[in-house]
Amino acid sequence: MFDLAVIRIDIDPVLHLGGLNIHWYGVSYAVAFYVALRFGVLPHMTAHGVSQGTVERMTLWTIVSGLVGARLYYVVQSGIGYYVSHPQHILAVWEGGMAFFGAIIAGELAILVLAWRNRLSFWLLADAAAIFGVLGQPIGRIGNIINGDILGSQSDLPWATQYVNDNAVLQSCCDRFHAYQPAAAYEALAAILIGVVLFALRRRGVRDGVLGLTYLALYAISQVIVFRWRISESAVALGLKQAQWTALGVLLVAVPLLTLAWRRGLLDWSDTAAAQRERPAIATTQEPEPAG
Repeated sequence: MFDLAVIRIDIDPVLHLGGLNIHWYGVSYAVAFYVALRFGVLPHMTAHGVSQGTVERMTLWTIVSGLVGARLYYVVQSGIGYYVSHPQHILAVWEGGMAFFGAIIAGELAILVLAWRNRLSFWLLADAAAIFGVLGQPIGRIGNIINGDILGSQSDLPWATQYVNDNAVLQSCCDRFHAYQPAAAYEALAAILIGVVLFALRRRGVRDGVLGLTYLALYAISQVIVFRWRISESAVALGLKQAQWTALGVLLVAVPLLTLAWRRGLLDWSDTAAAQRERPAIATTQEPEPAG
């Protein structure tokens, strides 16, 4: 497994069990979803009085939305012209190619609708989604590491990775004869560090929405940094790649707007919030007590 200078990975991305072919990429996603739901989302949501059945249904819808969004965002940022001429590859996720910003955008829209339909606070669901992300992302990146589909520049660092398996899903710019910085591992490490921050905040008992907003901001910052090494796309303007521009848009536009909505108590459709909104109106309609 280890060479003198770099880490050599000789793992077939597909596990062959008789006539059944199982992609490690899919296995890592399935495990990530289970762990994030079982040990993150369920405890968080049920502690706030939401039933397990409701949590599981909302999680399923959010996962489906996130997967579709992640794939479509990848298709757009990776050269939509190719996929227009080869539409059979648009949904071929087993070939590698999921952009997590697409999952975040689609997932946030999904939980917005789910919060409204279930009369819950969007901020409660946003916190749960953040917990889901920091628990699931590092596990999901294992599939990327096995595939070799998220790589940095050529390198001779001790932790640089060289893919020697003939079936490795390498990017078109890469080959089996050179070692590259493991950008997928950098992504996993960034998610773990963000998770440390989120769980530290959670222990302090912060208000609903703080975890979700913090995750969104820190993830955007991490992408501006990590994409300096990722070679999956070229710079589009001012030396920055499309994902970095998306990250800056999230950081400078989406996060401030959501923070403003959070400060003003918007996007909360829970019964408690409704009662708080109605209380002043009820107080003003009370008849004054007779004097003496």
